[in-house]
Amino acid sequence: MQGGQMIVEENAHLATVLTCSAKSSNIPSLTKVIATLGPKSRSVETIAACLNAGMSGARFDFSWLDGDYHQETLENLRVAMKSTKKLCAVILDTVGPELQVCNTTGNPINLEADTHVTITSNASNQPSDEVLAVDYAELPKIVKKGDTIFLGQHLFTGHETSSAWLEVLEIKGEDIICLVKNTATLSGSMITVCVSNVKINLATLTAKDKQIISTWGVRNNVDIISLSYTRRAEDVRELRVFLNSQNLGETQIYSKIETLEGLEHFNEILQEADGIIFGRGNLGIDLPPEKVFLFQKSAISKCNLVGKPVIVTRVVDSMTGNLRPTRAEATDVANAVLDGADGIMLGAETLRGLYPVDAVRTVGRISAEAEHVYNHTLHYKRLIKFVGEPMNHAESVASSAVIHRHRHLMKLPIDFSDQIAYLRMLFFTHFQVRSAVKVKAAIIVVFTSSGRAARLIAKYRPPMPIVAIVVPRLRSNSLRWTFTGSSQARQLLGVRGVNPILASPDVATPGSEESALKPAIEHGRYVGYLNSRDRIVVFQKVGDSWVAKIVELQQ
Repeated sequence: MQGGQMIVEENAHLATVLTCSAKSSNIPSLTKVIATLGPKSRSVETIAACLNAGMSGARFDFSWLDGDYHQETLENLRVAMKSTKKLCAVILDTVGPELQVCNTTGNPINLEADTHVTITSNASNQPSDEVLAVDYAELPKIVKKGDTIFLGQHLFTGHETSSAWLEVLEIKGEDIICLVKNTATLSGSMITVCVSNVKINLATLTAKDKQIISTWGVRNNVDIISLSYTRRAEDVRELRVFLNSQNLGETQIYSKIETLEGLEHFNEILQEADGIIFGRGNLGIDLPPEKVFLFQKSAISKCNLVGKPVIVTRVVDSMTGNLRPTRAEATDVANAVLDGADGIMLGAETLRGLYPVDAVRTVGRISAEAEHVYNHTLHYKRLIKFVGEPMNHAESVASSAVIHRHRHLMKLPIDFSDQIAYLRMLFFTHFQVRSAVKVKAAIIVVFTSSGRAARLIAKYRPPMPIVAIVVPRLRSNSLRWTFTGSSQARQLLGVRGVNPILASPDVATPGSEESALKPAIEHGRYVGYLNSRDRIVVFQKVGDSWVAKIVELQQ
């Protein structure tokens, strides 16, 4: 197993828990915090507070309510971003092949332990304590006696008394007779249905998803799409083709792994996706509880080795109704950071929770403490072992061993000259990170247009923040000229340690690099990263070569 090796630094003593926190509460953690916006977190004031607390990504969950509702929330986010002067990535979360019981009556459904309830595919049945109609006609044909069915409200946390486990006793035509294993009250207009270890024969990218993307997604030029229930690499390729057809070719795809089928095809999915999200809620139904951590550690390690962002979900569920997380949840957040997660995604905690701002702030603080003792040296050694020993430019051009040795995980450009350029950048980022550590730099500054250079540096998990100056590019189609850059900057908000700044287009002209450093330095001082006499390592491309230099701040 590749995971489970991210132990704390050897010089971390138990006495450190008595000292002040690793960072000021005003300094954001390197680990990103993504919040699901909903009824309890969609006002301008609350969103602004979440941004100031450390939120770097906003998730829009289309499993419930319509585009108009989410559009209003997004407009509030834009107002909040402007008032706080903070960027935030916009993440569209698809519905996918999710099974639901539509509780059209709105009345609570009471299930008693050791009684029977019927799950039926007959949509004419009104939901009641005895019968629940599911929106999938094939369900009675694919389940069998002994299977486990889980019922819960949308974004169930497991802490509510509104989640029920059922055991299939028999199938009678379109009816599934089940034994209720625990007493629960199902509330809300939508009840999620999950069947453990059963493959659902529905498209991953549904017609509803395509309609949402082609309207709401296109209108707002979304930064990232979270592809729910990703099961195979073909799911990612299908979405990529559809995005290109909608002129959303720059939108990134994060595959959401939340079924056993997705786990089985993880390597091929990782190769195609731009990032990974572990949907631990549904995955925890498909997997025995004692197996979830094994998958998390191994899969995060694979994402780290190829330098693709990985987001972990379902960490502080109890904060949906409580001001503080449990001790186990706080440890879970820290372990996710120590495993190598790029970000933590909050669901019910911010969507309908009572303390959305506190949830964001608490996860950020725990993450910052874990980062303070993260074993950068061990991660660095493992990564170098995976990629191969660093070479000079001549050796990197002569060698294609790395390309072939790790092609099963590293998706490189098809053109060989592009592969060589990628490898040159890869090896140079290694030297830059090593230099930053040796000179004890406060931050690393990198100039980038696509964001790739910043991601490569972040792959080595330097202990200091990375300020990415995103230089816009002028692009044309048959109708007009446009500048890229804003979406590329926001997409970097999903990468651990990266702080993007959108630069002026004239930064690309020779001799303007020095002036372009000014906003990076101002940002570093404003956030609290920089003080007088601190050193900065600057990484930029000059002609066809990548160069690095060390800058020392004056008083």
